[in-house]
Amino acid sequence: MSLLNKENRDLSLEFTMKRINMNIYVGNLAYSLSEDELRSEFANYGEVVSVKIIVDRENNNRSKGFGFVEMADNEAGQKAIEELNGKVVAGRNLRVNEAKPRNF
Repeated sequence: MSLLNKENRDLSLEFTMKRINMNIYVGNLAYSLSEDELRSEFANYGEVVSVKIIVDRENNNRSKGFGFVEMADNEAGQKAIEELNGKVVAGRNLRVNEAKPRNF
């Protein structure tokens, strides 16, 4: 493998690793917090791909107090985790960490 090909491969891998979306668990949410409000908290750290607050369908779609935020890249996600974990939002201290993959 030539040096140029190795450099291109390394740069491509670095770019790919930066662009992989990070899924973040957010717990201890105030029941009144909206997805838009949660999105705006995370948008300060980078591009937010999606936000989902989990609701109880059997209890008038009331928030279960946790949700998930997907950030466009790992660096932004890691920065958001560091800055937002423990931050008071709507009167509650957020619990923020990288989401664990679901096992089916």
